[in-house]
Amino acid sequence: MKIAILGGGFTGLTAAYYLAKKRHQVTIFEKEKIFGGLAAGFKQEKWQWYLERTYHHLFANDTDILNFAKEVGFNKIFFKEPETASIYKISKSEILNYKPQSRINSAHGKQYENDQNSKQKSLENLNLENSCLFSASNLEFRIFPLDTPQDLLKFPLLSFPKKFRTGLVLAFLKFSPFFSLYERYTAKEFLKKTMGDDVWNTLWRQLFRKKFGKYAEIILASFIWARIKKRTKKLGYIEGGFQTFVNYLVKKLKSLQVNLLTSYEIKEIKKRGDKFLINNQIFDKIISTLPTPIMTKIADNIFPADFLQKLRKLEYLHALNLILETNEPLLDKTYWLNVSASQIPIMGIVQQTNFIDKKYYGGGDICYLAWYLDEKDKLWQMDKEQLLAFVSPYLKKINPNYSNTQLRNYFIFKAPFAQPIFDKDFVKNKPDFITPLKNFFIANLDMTYPYDRGTNYAVKLGQEVVKFIHDKKIF
Repeated sequence: MKIAILGGGFTGLTAAYYLAKKRHQVTIFEKEKIFGGLAAGFKQEKWQWYLERTYHHLFANDTDILNFAKEVGFNKIFFKEPETASIYKISKSEILNYKPQSRINSAHGKQYENDQNSKQKSLENLNLENSCLFSASNLEFRIFPLDTPQDLLKFPLLSFPKKFRTGLVLAFLKFSPFFSLYERYTAKEFLKKTMGDDVWNTLWRQLFRKKFGKYAEIILASFIWARIKKRTKKLGYIEGGFQTFVNYLVKKLKSLQVNLLTSYEIKEIKKRGDKFLINNQIFDKIISTLPTPIMTKIADNIFPADFLQKLRKLEYLHALNLILETNEPLLDKTYWLNVSASQIPIMGIVQQTNFIDKKYYGGGDICYLAWYLDEKDKLWQMDKEQLLAFVSPYLKKINPNYSNTQLRNYFIFKAPFAQPIFDKDFVKNKPDFITPLKNFFIANLDMTYPYDRGTNYAVKLGQEVVKFIHDKKIF
């Protein structure tokens, strides 16, 4: 059986592996020069390891990709516990009025806050030794680690009852199965109802606005359930970068006689009875791993209009990453920083070299600045020089010692249709393996819902689409 796989990311590579093991003739069509999709990496002359174009890590419970790696004989995955945190805006008056929990000065037997320097000590103890502070007008911006229940209890911007209530809800989300009620409420409705308005405004509102923009208030509660359910303190990475695993899989596929085509953009698919014509090659079946808007475009002439109309109701944001290679790190200890301050127009900052040793990148510190954007957003239209100029003043606020003179190099990467909008229309219209066309199947990352996309679910999709086709005896 001749099978075409559209897209050479982890889903396509995984599906190709299992199909080839079943002795099918498989061809993968990849538009880019290398395989890997969103996990593809690049390497500079002095770097030992690849770096992903978009930041990547694994969770300790990513069993699908971990088991797949074992199955194919790949053993270069390791785990660490880097710090994750959020940055918040706080008024100076809030800091000065903040009273930490009573502590006893053992030398004098007096309460800590009665010390003559109590205000200064309050500032020092406004969470915590690991936090970072800078000033702008009458505002303070401080980084708070939020990795553990203990971090939440120390978080100073909520009262103890609100933190306790928040902790109970987070524990419920972590250990509960998926309930249909998560699709009956938006995340905003659910979080405000269960945690309260203050918690929504303090912990969550900016995170949703930074990630989903104008769609922030219509995202389903299923999204936040999946995020909390999946998250682990331990994070995994691959020796040499994710591209190392991709390259390993490519060698495996070559040994299985898979036809691997790169720099190969498909403009149109034609139908020939129950078969398909792609650039003068006939295929018995097609598995598309492409983003839904791209797939509907190239298959516009073969799919029924009502099916295309349904898929075109789905909304997406595009991923933008500016990668900085510097002489000094932007963030001192934090790997992953959520930007919860509206005054800083960045969604997230990922200091790669607070997770992976900078020796693998020629001694330079690597930092991602990340956004999800509408295609009309001014940032999406910028080139790397314009984006760096725009963001530099904010980087200096995050780290007063930052200067563009510290830059060794910088890179920009754009990934269209990287973030689907998980609203009620998405649930009703998202794609499935089966399409109206016999022998044409979809297995793309829209189908990882309610989980956010990632390499673990890309591998799972590749496995499941092959299993689905064989279990249904579609061959």
